[in-house]
Amino acid sequence: MKNIQITSLGILKALKHHSYLSSIAEYIWNGFDAKATEVKILIKSDDYGRISEFKIIDNGCGIADSSRFTLFYESNKQLTLGTSKNLSSIHGTNGIGRLTFFTFCSSAKWNTVYEKEGKKYKYSITINANQLDNYDISEERETDEKTGTIVSFYDIHTISPDDFDNEIKSYLYREFSWFIELNSMRNFSIKINDSDLNYQENFISDSIELEHKIGEYLFKVKFIRWLQSLNKEYSRYYFINSKGEGIYSNTTTLNNKGDNFSHSIFVKSSFFNQEHFFPYEISVLRNTPDGQIYHSLIHFINQQLQNRRKLFLKTKSDQIIEEFKRNNAFPKFGNNTWDQHRKNELEDFLKELYQVEPKIFSSLNIEQKKVFVHFLNLILDSDERNKLIDVLGEIIKLDSSELEHLSESLKITKLANIIKTVRLIEDRYRAINQLNNLVFKPDLEANERDHIQKFVENHYWIFGEEYHLVTAAEPKFEEALRRYIYLLRGEKPVVSIDHSDKNREMDIFMVRQLLNNSSINNVVVELKHPKIKLGSKELEQVKRYMGVILQQDEFNASNMSWEFYLIGNDFDQSKYIEREIQNAKSHGEKSLVYFVDNYKIYVKKWSELFTEFDLKHKFLNDKLELEKIKLNADVTSASEVISHIHSNSAVQAPQRVIPEN
Repeated sequence: MKNIQITSLGILKALKHHSYLSSIAEYIWNGFDAKATEVKILIKSDDYGRISEFKIIDNGCGIADSSRFTLFYESNKQLTLGTSKNLSSIHGTNGIGRLTFFTFCSSAKWNTVYEKEGKKYKYSITINANQLDNYDISEERETDEKTGTIVSFYDIHTISPDDFDNEIKSYLYREFSWFIELNSMRNFSIKINDSDLNYQENFISDSIELEHKIGEYLFKVKFIRWLQSLNKEYSRYYFINSKGEGIYSNTTTLNNKGDNFSHSIFVKSSFFNQEHFFPYEISVLRNTPDGQIYHSLIHFINQQLQNRRKLFLKTKSDQIIEEFKRNNAFPKFGNNTWDQHRKNELEDFLKELYQVEPKIFSSLNIEQKKVFVHFLNLILDSDERNKLIDVLGEIIKLDSSELEHLSESLKITKLANIIKTVRLIEDRYRAINQLNNLVFKPDLEANERDHIQKFVENHYWIFGEEYHLVTAAEPKFEEALRRYIYLLRGEKPVVSIDHSDKNREMDIFMVRQLLNNSSINNVVVELKHPKIKLGSKELEQVKRYMGVILQQDEFNASNMSWEFYLIGNDFDQSKYIEREIQNAKSHGEKSLVYFVDNYKIYVKKWSELFTEFDLKHKFLNDKLELEKIKLNADVTSASEVISHIHSNSAVQAPQRVIPEN
């Protein structure tokens, strides 16, 4: 019995941070540190789903000196393997990895074969988890077996066979993918029961290979972005010679940026065959021809890396916005197009800010996200937006190019907002002109259902801003009520209406719920063919709609108001509509024919709607000096107008439909 030269207390203190995952990784690293090219995990289970056999096997050089088991916190690997510290982390250098088996089993046994002076020898070492400061060693015997080490683990706990398909495999991807890729020309591998650890399909998120020639040297550059951050390895450049040997590495400039842009750059070239190419010589090389080649190469790689990161951050910024939305971090914006432009501008600037400095977003809790976004929104809405750059410059470290980029993005988003607004106004004028043609030009042969109805349900802003379209044309009252309840409360009720007019269909039914939920405004519009003149019959149809609604409690909460519009080209000769308007004149509202409690009915001519639009937009129209003649493009039929309807930015969201699930 031999004693490991450290007390039990010292061993436990040194190993307290190890998990079974890091322990398994240590044994694999021990194999590679012993010059193995293949490390195999053998795992078998019994009929009860328990692990019956667990071994880690490597084809390395074996453990030539058993006394190494007595040297805790010492290892001669660095001295004997000739591995550069700058290539990657030396694993197992403290000599503690072999004792971490206690995290998942009761004992471990090493069967090792090594070669010395042309002969091969084998022996075994056994350690129990309850006596980590002692080990048993067998006598050495000469053998013809291949060199390598088999570590067998007994009385497994903590781990199940399923863990190898899930947690363990995922951990091994993060731990070893870069290392296997680095040694791909030398056919390094990790196998689990004869199957390769397939990191290429399961752990690489993005990969590209480039060739770049500098002088007489050709450099083959492989960029890899990993699906997740690597365990202990920073994002690095790895330089590989013609034999496939990694001879030097260095960290890239994009570590610790808070964006999870985990990557590795593998560069292969005969340039790295030179014996003098070692880390302590790089700075000296700067003013030599080789040094100029090296720094030119790094400059090229960094440019490519920055370009790929920009693409990554652009995609990631979209995900950040969705995350902020899920956290309800955004201010409340209305449904009208103007507020939607403000919302888009805020989102665009947040995306730009993330792409410049992702770290700002990396540790915000939900409340901090809300404060941050509301703060930005207030500044963007004010005349002090230019000072935002100064404020951000005090909070985070930005270089001059980043500050300039962010400043330009503010100007661009402001300009983009203005351009979108101008486009919206133009398109609204264009839409009004098209509707005017449908109504007043008989030669277009517009009808109520296929043309006027279809046009208005895409441009219901004509009757007010911030509305949601509940139904258009076809749905009957029961379906309208179902959608109405779903829109307001998110419920999917079974609805039954007992009324003789329940199967009537409203042309346009829309609702606006104010942000504080204190008021719900409802609008019902009845559209009439240009040839139909409005009279008592048409008004009675609208009152029938109102009658159905009056009898439904769900339509009649105390905070609800209803407006009904009857729209046509002209009134009939009976003067019935004119008398109804005169009768309601005392309420002081133009076109009003009925007003009781929260219910109002209006009768309007199309010409009145067009005039109201012109008056509402007169100020903007005068400022922008729109050329209306250009907006009123020639059309030959009503169907042509409808076919191009969605090319107009003023088109609104379609009617709400209740999802099936």
